[in-house]
Amino acid sequence: MGRKNVLAVKPISVSQVNSYIRRVLQSDPLLGNVTVTGEVSNLTYHGSGHVYFTLKDAASSLNCFLPRDVMEQQRYEIAEGMEIIINGYIAVYEKGGRYSLNVRSIEVEGMGNLAIAFEKLREKLEKEGLFDPKYKKSLPKFPKKLAIVTSETGAAVRDMLKIIKGRTSLTDVLIYPCLVQGPDAAPDIARAIQEVNRLFPDTDVMIVGRGGGSMEDLWAFNEEVVARSIFLSEIPVISAVGHERDFTIADFAADKRAATPTEAAQLAVLDMTAVWQQTQAVRSDLRNSFDRILRYMELRTKAHDLPSLRRALLDRMDVMDSRAERFRNQIRLELERKVLEFEGRTERAKAAVEAADPRKILDRGYAMVLSKGEKPTTSAGAFSPGENLTVVLKDGKVICSVNEVRMEKNG
Repeated sequence: MGRKNVLAVKPISVSQVNSYIRRVLQSDPLLGNVTVTGEVSNLTYHGSGHVYFTLKDAASSLNCFLPRDVMEQQRYEIAEGMEIIINGYIAVYEKGGRYSLNVRSIEVEGMGNLAIAFEKLREKLEKEGLFDPKYKKSLPKFPKKLAIVTSETGAAVRDMLKIIKGRTSLTDVLIYPCLVQGPDAAPDIARAIQEVNRLFPDTDVMIVGRGGGSMEDLWAFNEEVVARSIFLSEIPVISAVGHERDFTIADFAADKRAATPTEAAQLAVLDMTAVWQQTQAVRSDLRNSFDRILRYMELRTKAHDLPSLRRALLDRMDVMDSRAERFRNQIRLELERKVLEFEGRTERAKAAVEAADPRKILDRGYAMVLSKGEKPTTSAGAFSPGENLTVVLKDGKVICSVNEVRMEKNG
């Protein structure tokens, strides 16, 4: 009988089961607003902007879903291995029949976890180029207007104003108040930086910071929204957060990092008293240099009176005359050598020409034989028996006829 009752229950679909479970979970007062602590693992950033990860402890694990709009509001960059506290609600993904903890907010506690979040964000922004030195703007030497973005009630602003007033009266100072601690501080700091750029574009330099505190107290300056606002600022930014040992993400993004707010004030404006003293020292050095030069020129002027100058000029003229005479003698000797050399070359050329004169050869008993056409001939092979030839002697010509031609084998 009992078995028949069970079989009589009408079957329902898988979707109906999952839908029912979802409604049950949503109506549960505990699971609708639950806070869970655990370690982050299997962290995945989806292209849609949503983040999926697993929250685990020593014995179990829980799937978690971080929506994009909630992710954009997070103060901490979550990473593998971080111990976090999540506030959210349990929800069922009906299509897959899986449940997860949907995140409303995340808290990070402990120095180790904060250090992980710090390093994670630093690596992310460094890869994007926000810390690249090529984007750093130089600070003006003599700023006319300085803006300080900090808490208007903190000791840091009083210290900076005291330093600035003690160093110069030529710089106007604008105090732009903002929160510097707590969950709302980072967006307030970013807003203040943006508004100074928009409302006071004539500002020459901006100091952003606060006094010392714990890592949790200073965390607003480690948030991404502050780093991006500093990077995008058209006005050069000096970061001045905490004490010398404190480093924040804002320090890396700023154009100049100051170890303390006091140092930031010293970097922002020159000490006009020191500048005046340096100017006076330079002025004194220049005056002493001019005095030494004038005394030297006076001594030189006295040493060159008119009689002394006349003697010096005459001595110089004597030296120049001697040099000119030496040059004249050198030129004359060189010309004489060239003439003798040319005469010798002429005589040698004349002797060579005379030695080659045919008439001189005929005087020594030689004769010149001319063939038909009165052309000088040196070879017996140029003649044939019966031909006429002319023999030229020193005192006349002899007309001959060839009877026989005899050639010598040795030429």
